[in-house]
Amino acid sequence: QVQLVASGGGLVQAGGSLRLSCAASGSGFSINAMGWHRQAPGKQREWVAGIAIPGTTMYADSVKGRFTISRDNAKNTVFLQMNSLKPEDTAVYSCNALIGDSSGSIKSYWGQGTQVTVSS
Repeated sequence: QVQLVASGGGLVQAGGSLRLSCAASGSGFSINAMGWHRQAPGKQREWVAGIAIPGTTMYADSVKGRFTISRDNAKNTVFLQMNSLKPEDTAVYSCNALIGDSSGSIKSYWGQGTQVTVSS
């Protein structure tokens, strides 16, 4: 079984920065892709960014130029560097991973979210 643990959230002023981390733990698996989503109170969950094993990265239009997703394959960890934060970035950020087990079965895993609050 695989578990994802996210960390790095907090309270910052508009224009500030935060770096989120999410590590996958377990054994007998390989990660095909990892990413981040966010959800503000009363709002739909929004996809933010993703990175695949070949190194391809993608971003939502709302965060392009401000957020950067990266990974450390040796540590099964994905990062989200968030710069020039805006109040509208306030949300619970959750990480996910697309993982294949030894039998070749592909499953999507989700971690618990970390709160990001951006004040005016």
